[in-house]
Formats: sequence, structure tokens, C-alpha cells
Amino acid sequence: MKPPLPGGRRVGPHLPVGSGLLRVAERAAEIGATAVQIFTDNPTSWRRREVLPPEVPLFRERLAQLDIEPLAIHAAYLVNLAGPDDIFFGKSIEVMRHELAWAPAYGARFVNVHAGSHRGAGLAAGVARLADGLARASSEVPAGPDAPLPVVENSSGGGASIGVTIEELAAIAEAMARRGLDRVGFCLDTAHLWGAGYDISTAEGMERVLGRFDHLIGLDRLAMIHLNDTHLGLGSRHDRHAHLGEGQIGPAALAHLLRHDSLAGVAFYLETPHMEQGYDAVNMARVHDLVAGRPLTPAPVVQEQAPAAPAAAPAQSPGAAGTGS
Repeated sequence: MKPPLPGGRRVGPHLPVGSGLLRVAERAAEIGATAVQIFTDNPTSWRRREVLPPEVPLFRERLAQLDIEPLAIHAAYLVNLAGPDDIFFGKSIEVMRHELAWAPAYGARFVNVHAGSHRGAGLAAGVARLADGLARASSEVPAGPDAPLPVVENSSGGGASIGVTIEELAAIAEAMARRGLDRVGFCLDTAHLWGAGYDISTAEGMERVLGRFDHLIGLDRLAMIHLNDTHLGLGSRHDRHAHLGEGQIGPAALAHLLRHDSLAGVAFYLETPHMEQGYDAVNMARVHDLVAGRPLTPAPVVQEQAPAAPAAAPAQSPGAAGTGS
């Protein structure tokens, strides 16, 4: 068993569910994860299951037995609550409402959603639309101790996206408050920060971002961090996730984030590529390497294979295609 991380902070990967929910729980425990993120359904389809998978109660029980929490549900990639198209907006609300309504059955604390794109309508319109959409999606979800926290994730900046800067995230927080949404958290994706132009490759750069977030929003609103390295250049307005310590952000800054005294209560989730090829264990080991200040665990040797037909979408993990997570 690996030693606990500083402050008891929780770290785990996004794991594919194609082999079953119980396998997710067991795999998380095998690699030393103390948190986990999943999709509940196909992330590239509007259609949602009408009935909970029968293993959900056992999955929730097994996570509790293994002390793996918090569980985060990542909303479908198609969801865009910030866009002007009414049909797309309505579908996005329904999918987000579904995720929020089903989260308690899974025992999920968070439902993570991308801030989205204004699709040319302008930043102010996109921010207002996002607040309206999240308010509508949350309106029929019962309050209570098991109610999940909606968590809005920052963007890397491509495709007229919103939530790219800390100032835009603050504007989203203010719009949510005007709609009476006081239970909304935020997620900072490190690869998205880099793509948006924030140089977080040093401890000083990371401190500037966290300080700005704390000043404008408050670190108490930071619920999640997607801990990813990135292959792309600073300010590229895109993101292509890399294994921890192998990208442009690098090990020193990621280690600083993992050790940060103010982030002990924040849940860290890894969205690095090729989780199904053993990199889930590698990147979890590297989390402990980074904290301890030792050389990074080497990557496994992956055999090159001929292209295969795409796997079923629920088995996909964010970052596998390199973008949009």
C-alpha cells in the first residue's frame, strides 16, 4: 500500500466502464486510487439509459468498502449549455438533468460539465445561457445530503468556448449566483489552462493562477482538478493530454500542485491517455513519485497494433483522443 498523499488528498483516474462498474472499483483499488471518475453512458450520444445498470448498488457499496471517494461523473461530451441553438440547448439540459438525477444512485459527489461554447453569440450571451441551462437542469433534482454538486470545467479556448480565463469563470460564478445557484463548483484542467495561455510550468506560474482564482472566485469553490500534462504549445487554444511529467507542463509544477497546502480538500482526477494499456497504474504511481520528489515510474512498452474498429463509447476515457476532456 502506498503512503497517503499530503493532507489526505484524494487522487484517481477516469476509468472506462466497458468491463463493468465493479471492475472499475477493483481496478481503482489495484492501482492505489482513492477517487475515480466515470461516464455513466455513451459520452458521444444524446440517448441515455432508461434504467440504472443492475450493478450500480453493488458498485456504490464496493467503492465505500474500498474507501474510494469522491466519485465524479463526467457529463457527455455533446452537452453544450452555452450555445444559442434551442434544440441543442434543450437536449443538453435533458442530458445534464439525467446525469444529476442518477448521480445519487451511484454515490457520486460531483457531476462535471464543460463550460461550453457560445457558438458565435458572444461571451456574455454564452455565460448567461450556461447559467440558465444549469438552473433548468438542476430544477427537478431533489436537494439533500446525496445531491451531487454540478462542477463547471475551464476550457482551453478553441471553438468560441467560454470559461477560458479565470475572469470568465468568475463571470460564470456571478451569473450562477444571479440565477440562485449557490451550489456550483469549478474544475481546473491543467492541460486546458496551458492551452488557454497560462504558463503553469513553474511553481510561480501555478501560484499566480491559484491566487487569481482565489481572489475572484475563492478556492473553496474549487472542487476538482483534472491533473493532466499536455503535448501542445502554450496558448495553442487546444489540448492534447500527455502522461504526467512527459509534456510541456512538466513534473515540477505538477508536484507543486499535488503538494499545495490549500488544495488538500480538492479531488484530483487523471485524464491521461491509454488507461486501458496500463497507463492508469503508471500515472497513479507517478502521482506518488511527484509528491516524493523521486524519478518518475517508467512507461510500459506498448506493442504497436493495426488500427481496430472503435471501441464502444462508454469504454472511452477522457484524453484518449487527446482533446475535449
